[in-house]
Amino acid sequence: MDAIERIRKQVTDNPVILYMKGSPDFPQCGFSARAVQALKACGVPFAFVNIYENEDIYRALPGYANWPTFPQLYVKGELVGGCDITLDLYEQGELERMLREAAKTDN
Repeated sequence: MDAIERIRKQVTDNPVILYMKGSPDFPQCGFSARAVQALKACGVPFAFVNIYENEDIYRALPGYANWPTFPQLYVKGELVGGCDITLDLYEQGELERMLREAAKTDN
């Protein structure tokens, strides 16, 4: 399976997935750390991919949804955006609503 197929499968199989630098317990950049904080504050489980451990995904992901930076948050198979958009949605109360809705449709 090539990288684009793996990404497609990951975003389809996981209602909420964050492509990030590092892991939720050990983020390796400030943007990833802030995105994780917002996601954790919503209390909804999420999957993650450490792009540093998946070089093929690291290289292919920016072209997958035409988004050049990391982290990248996908909800129900759709790109939400990076750190700034994730934080804006969190501050508006929209992120938690989106994540809870995604978790409901997964059951």
